[in-house]
Amino acid sequence: MARNENTLRAAILLALASATSNAIAQAGDNLEEIVVTSDVLQSNQVNSLQPPMQLIDVPQSASIVTEDQIRNQGFRELGDIARYTPGINTSQGEGHRDSIVFRGVRSTADFYQDGLRDDVQYYRSLYNVEQVEILRGPNALLFGRGGTGGIINRVTKQAIIGEQGGSFDIGSDTFGAFDFAADYNIQTGENSALRINVHTDSLENHRDMYDGDRVGFNPTLKVALSPQTTLDLSYEHANHERFIDRGIPTINGEPDRSLDDITFGDEDINVQRLEADIFTGKLSHDFSDMTKGAVTVRVSEFEKMYRNLYASGWDGTLVEMDGYSDPTTRDNLFLNGNLVTQFDSGNVKHTLSIGAEIVDTDNSNYRYNTFWSTTSDDNEVFAISDPMNWRVNSAGVATSVDFTSDLKSSTTSDIEVNSIYIQDQIDVTDNLIVLLGGRLDQFDIKVTDVKAGTSQSREDDEFSPRAGVIFKAQDNLSFYASYSESFLPRSGEQFKKLTSSAARLDPDVFENTEFGVKWDINSSLSFSAAYFDSEQEQAVRDSVTGESSEIVGLRVDGYEFELKGQLTDNLYVAAGYSNLDGKTGKGGEPREIPDHTAHIWANYQVNNNFGLGIGITRQGESNIKNDNSSLVLPEYTRYDAAAYYYMSDNTTIRLNVENWTDELYFPHSHSTHQASVGEDINARLSITRSF
Repeated sequence: MARNENTLRAAILLALASATSNAIAQAGDNLEEIVVTSDVLQSNQVNSLQPPMQLIDVPQSASIVTEDQIRNQGFRELGDIARYTPGINTSQGEGHRDSIVFRGVRSTADFYQDGLRDDVQYYRSLYNVEQVEILRGPNALLFGRGGTGGIINRVTKQAIIGEQGGSFDIGSDTFGAFDFAADYNIQTGENSALRINVHTDSLENHRDMYDGDRVGFNPTLKVALSPQTTLDLSYEHANHERFIDRGIPTINGEPDRSLDDITFGDEDINVQRLEADIFTGKLSHDFSDMTKGAVTVRVSEFEKMYRNLYASGWDGTLVEMDGYSDPTTRDNLFLNGNLVTQFDSGNVKHTLSIGAEIVDTDNSNYRYNTFWSTTSDDNEVFAISDPMNWRVNSAGVATSVDFTSDLKSSTTSDIEVNSIYIQDQIDVTDNLIVLLGGRLDQFDIKVTDVKAGTSQSREDDEFSPRAGVIFKAQDNLSFYASYSESFLPRSGEQFKKLTSSAARLDPDVFENTEFGVKWDINSSLSFSAAYFDSEQEQAVRDSVTGESSEIVGLRVDGYEFELKGQLTDNLYVAAGYSNLDGKTGKGGEPREIPDHTAHIWANYQVNNNFGLGIGITRQGESNIKNDNSSLVLPEYTRYDAAAYYYMSDNTTIRLNVENWTDELYFPHSHSTHQASVGEDINARLSITRSF
């Protein structure tokens, strides 16, 4: 659908939501996402769950990162948060997108904003984030398809009725990057408020030619239509551009350290551009003290292009280069509803959640290969220089490259998803809670291969169960066991292709069994530990006849723990550790699963005005390719630090230093010759002022 057509649809739907709110309140015919239990988000409450639940009552591993933690540790992107979260690590994402490995399962699509899917591939900003929630394990019951290893949900800042004021944050670092963010809440009437968040980033880092700019604008409006009914409206505009860095080649089984200062790209070619408009309306209603509900409408429109050169081969003397251009447009419509009610059945207390979701997505994608004038192909070979010279090949012959002559693919995809789910949290006794639920998704996709003039379609009806048992030995101590499933359709995360052979196959299925303990040591310090066993089953056609199917997949088991909170009045600590063991369907070791990850961050308040922080992250050795333990990313340890000075009650100055030992490390690699070079030592000075 066209951009202005979706915009018009959003406006109509939101107007209808507002106009019919009183009728809905009387009829009791409401739906959607969340039961808001507090006007203020809590660092121990998972708001993406339905209803929002205290961490100690969630039968799966979950971590929460607050806005204060984001500021104090100098986090700029989701990848920064991943370094300090157990059970997950980062993937390169081809240098143009967030990509997280959840317990060994790589994902570029399991990202959510206020509980709704945000699966377009880009680097998400944190300027309008109240807190970030990371759930590990399959999560199809609440989030539908995907969520195969876990999900990340950003809880955004909403307007607050009865408050007036705001803050701004401005910072710059030694690479030359500059950032500014402002947040202001305005009381617009007795029963309404407007909140505006804006930001701009000028991006720089340690790699030659790297630069970029990001702009974000997010106003939100809250209107109390009655004491029981609230309307929240939001519009977000994002405009991003950045250089794409695919890293360096490997040699002798690991990244070639002699090439760590060379960028295998071109400042005019390697670029990502994103423009996004996101409209959201949410109508919430309290039917009674025991029954609450809401309905959410979201329309999002994305235009994205990424184009790059990257190393595809390296023999120690000459480097082979490849590349492509990939423009995508995507229009989404989400209708999401939930009703939550509490009731008693004898001595048993029930918290029943019933929900439904409709998703309509139109996706259009092109992929152009590089075309070198000297080879009439997508590959060319060059000698090493710093900077690299792409105008003369290794034979000394002048060459040029274009991205319009070789169209590899052109597809359009139409996706319709209809979902219903039900979940019952059963308080059998004061000490025993049982969680039972399931979700039915009807996933219908049609992919048209415009270049070939063909199309394929598939409809999947998938039921995803979830079950959990929580034993509360004490109010502050719980033990749990859980089982959950999720699925991924054959069209993959981004719906770009569906071959005739793939259209005959069932979705990938992911299963997870988990046992854990959660202990609120005191009101400001918590500990959690978990053991899990997850398995992926993927159906593929055999390579001989293409008729019969076989099951291949991935199995990962491991354990993790996390300690977070105030050890003393002056000392805050966040520490975590995970140990993973994976096997592919062939019996080898999978890629991008470090044998262990560990982190610790400690803030010490020296006096009323001054504080210090230190952080250590460690990532064990990991394979670059599946079933190939001779090609690895070496283990590494990185040290970070911070200092804070409170100039007044409303002004804070911060100094964050990343990698202060200047360790050369390689956090991830997209493939054999694309190993990312970790950031050099970098210091960022910032000032936050509230008013």
